[in-house]
Amino acid sequence: MFMHANVANDADINAELTFHHQLSIYLKDSNAYGNTYFARYFEWQGICREKWFYECISRDMLQQEGVFITKHAQQDYLAETFPFQEITCEVNTYDVKRCSFWLEFRFYANGVPVSVGRQQIVFASHAKQIKSLPELVLKRIKRYQIQK
Repeated sequence: MFMHANVANDADINAELTFHHQLSIYLKDSNAYGNTYFARYFEWQGICREKWFYECISRDMLQQEGVFITKHAQQDYLAETFPFQEITCEVNTYDVKRCSFWLEFRFYANGVPVSVGRQQIVFASHAKQIKSLPELVLKRIKRYQIQK
């Protein structure tokens, strides 16, 4: 088991809302040693981010107004996971600004933290010029904000 990142516990989560998404690990997600490929966590970040945007922020993903660009992504591994485990991902935001925000992804297996990741997201026009998020969208994003 590897431990080298801080995972927020319930006492640290002071957001109005936290998004939860369930994932399953399959044999295709593992290597010859039977543990989960590290790259799957980045894939799961994308799945959870898209589900959060769709369900909580804007069902059209703001496609008419602009694009979301991932400026930074990181994943810290805390413990191994294996096929047929159920993974719960919690998503919150932090450092929310007019044109950008960070997403934090906390992954758990059987209630035990197994990984934590983050992404910095920037909103831009279709011409890739940074622009302000619509006010309503900013309010929705802030409902998931934690203090870092």
